[in-house]
Amino acid sequence: MSHKERHPLRLWEYRWGLAFIAPWLLGFLIFYLFPMVASFVFSLLDFSLADPAATKFVGFVNWSRAFVEDPEVLASVGRILLFALISLPIGMLFALAVALLLHSRYLLGTRAFRTLFYLPSIVPFVAAVIIWQGVLNEHTGWINLAIEGITGLDVTGTDGIRWLADPRLIYFTYTLIGLWGLGNTIIIFLAGLQGIPIELYEAAEIDGAGPAQQFFSVTLPLITPVVFYNVVIGVIGLMQYFLPPYVINMGSGFPNGMTNFPMIYFYRQAFTYLNMGYGAVIAWIIFFLGLFFTLILFRTSRYWVFYAGGGEES
Repeated sequence: MSHKERHPLRLWEYRWGLAFIAPWLLGFLIFYLFPMVASFVFSLLDFSLADPAATKFVGFVNWSRAFVEDPEVLASVGRILLFALISLPIGMLFALAVALLLHSRYLLGTRAFRTLFYLPSIVPFVAAVIIWQGVLNEHTGWINLAIEGITGLDVTGTDGIRWLADPRLIYFTYTLIGLWGLGNTIIIFLAGLQGIPIELYEAAEIDGAGPAQQFFSVTLPLITPVVFYNVVIGVIGLMQYFLPPYVINMGSGFPNGMTNFPMIYFYRQAFTYLNMGYGAVIAWIIFFLGLFFTLILFRTSRYWVFYAGGGEES
């Protein structure tokens, strides 16, 4: 085929490629790029939904207020970081443990168990949080009633275990609620485990490696790409953590402001106080926070993420 004959063919393929990608590009422009630009413009305005006509340009006054004048912004960031330090490791370890269990050749009814562990993740999360709110009720919740029935201790009275009101327990309580929706994470871990060649375990067993040594020498190194992916998704999700504290406490920050996370604070500023300009600044802070930790994970991944056949990540 000559060059002149190939040129119309390439042009035809190019146009068809644009036609197929156009819906995605249009969606990206409308639902991602335009809102981001609009949000940044809002952050430079004194813009209140209560009085849109009084909107005026104030430059970086809102940004200065967030970083210099409003201590609650940095306090909310500190809270979400503390919560992430508790929730993320527990969630990853739980999901990996369940995936290892589902991957075990000694488990009977594996397919049924996989379905059971995944089903909670497709339940609407608002409904799941409301269910957990009832389960964790200090007076009538199933958990306290079970503890009282087993131990004989009075944990449903005035001095009972206040899962949703005790500052010492609140982050662990929200972590427990979060375990309910880890079906996707479990499935991804399971897919990573199933991708490990069985020959590697057989070779390790011949060399005298026990189950623990096989896990740390074979399994864990080979699933580090999956661990990396799940951790990145987990970090991004935690920076936007909103639904459980909002459904349970209507975004009040109870108890003692400990659940006033950045997304909760953003919602209150933008949609309770109707201060869209200042709310946009907090939204950008949340974005940069997630971006910062994601970049750190990508930067450090070369030291602990290994790819089969490719060595360390370059």
